[in-house]
Amino acid sequence: MSVNLSKGQAISLEKQGGGALSAVRMGLGWQAAKRRGLFGSRTREIDLDASAVLFAEKQPVDVVFFRHLVSDDGSVRHTGDNLVGGAGQGGDDEAILVDLQRVPVHVDQIVFTVNSFTGQTFQEVQNAFCRLVDETNGQELARYTLDGGGQYTAQIMAKVHRSGAGWQMTALGNPANGRTFQDLMPAILPHL
Repeated sequence: MSVNLSKGQAISLEKQGGGALSAVRMGLGWQAAKRRGLFGSRTREIDLDASAVLFAEKQPVDVVFFRHLVSDDGSVRHTGDNLVGGAGQGGDDEAILVDLQRVPVHVDQIVFTVNSFTGQTFQEVQNAFCRLVDETNGQELARYTLDGGGQYTAQIMAKVHRSGAGWQMTALGNPANGRTFQDLMPAILPHL
């Protein structure tokens, strides 16, 4: 059973039958919004990029994104860049896999961001979502839906963070501006 997260809501990452999750997938999906033109409605391709920034005591120590698909320790892996979107409320357009058991002990938070590399705003995006899936069985655990577009080019979507012996996920959903994860660092830091 999936939980629809609201902004700021946290959930514990445990299996339904008890026990900690070992591997999760952060999936991202979106569609280009139809725009009315002189000759009817049309869509323009939107290139959103998912990134995962790994932190140790509020300091970035690694990042996974379309130009660095695997973390240095191999615990986090991006499945590849999607330049046009299209899944919307169905499957994932981009995904980042996290082997929680292999994440180095000094890494205490992983923040997931989405940015428009081409600079298009979220007003041009519809049916955008971020979801967390138990990678061992494919069960969706939580979903955060981006409601409404805005004049921003990025979102600080969610974070997974250590909580005692396990992990928690918090939906952040904060708008930001930037074409890359580097541009978003000032917007990420207040959420650590």
